[in-house]
Amino acid sequence: MHEAVLAWGDRHLRDLPWRRTRDPWAVLVSEVMAQQTGVDRVVGHYRAFLARFPSPAACAAATAGDVVR
Repeated sequence: MHEAVLAWGDRHLRDLPWRRTRDPWAVLVSEVMAQQTGVDRVVGHYRAFLARFPSPAACAAATAGDVVR
């Protein structure tokens, strides 16, 4: 049964960058961003955010203003 669901998803779900990673930080970032705005708008911001803050440590070392921007 789960094979059928996965096959359906391969055909019908949008290709989103966080579906191609198992990095917990990247998944968390996508979840938080998707709660704040539409998924279509998140993709560009998601990539830019992870380029600037590739790890929780990098994010923690930044100022709150830099992270929110």
